Amino acid sequence: MAGVLSPGEQLPSTAQLAERYGVAGATVQNALKLLKDEGFLVGRAGAGVYVRETHAFTIKTAAYFDPASRGVTYKILDVAEVEAPADVANALGEQRAVCRTRLMLRGDVPVELSRSYYPASWAAGTALADRKRIRGGAPVVLAELGYPQREWTDRVSARPPTREEAELLEVPDGVPVLRQFRTIYSDDGRVAEVTVMIKPGHQTELEYRRTVTDED
Repeated sequence: MAGVLSPGEQLPSTAQLAERYGVAGATVQNALKLLKDEGFLVGRAGAGVYVRETHAFTIKTAAYFDPASRGVTYKILDVAEVEAPADVANALGEQRAVCRTRLMLRGDVPVELSRSYYPASWAAGTALADRKRIRGGAPVVLAELGYPQREWTDRVSARPPTREEAELLEVPDGVPVLRQFRTIYSDDGRVAEVTVMIKPGHQTELEYRRTVTDED
């Protein structure tokens, strides 16, 4: 994880690691098994143990980005009017919401499960409630409806995945997920969208960038 060993690099032998760290061979084997189970190492029969080929997928945060610009694609899993979870309903100010559920992939590797919620009082019957992809993304529709995106906030936490999240994101046993709870505001502080993003903790890092001003 620190980059001391490069992706695809072979680890020293069990005997060498045991000598380096002053532990028994069984301790080394147990540690290697844990790292294999968590997806950091790959064992190759008769060849040794290697660091996985890919580093963590760095996601530069933004209110919206074109998936193709970052080498990822997505599948729409569902679009429906739903009873919003309590924290989402509290942010939206409504119980009913239009929810768009998507699975993002980098190649064939799943990297994010996201659910975007929009107040049903004005989103129902619009392109946001259509199962088709939205040309130009949701911000285009929001602007047309009078809810242009102005600012957003993120709350980020880590927790064990649900069964659905573990299956869709192929999360190894014992590995947590990152949960981004994003609230997007329009004019006059109106909440236009809430998106909950779930990312595998073992292969994701988030990058935030903000310009510092004299007022900070």
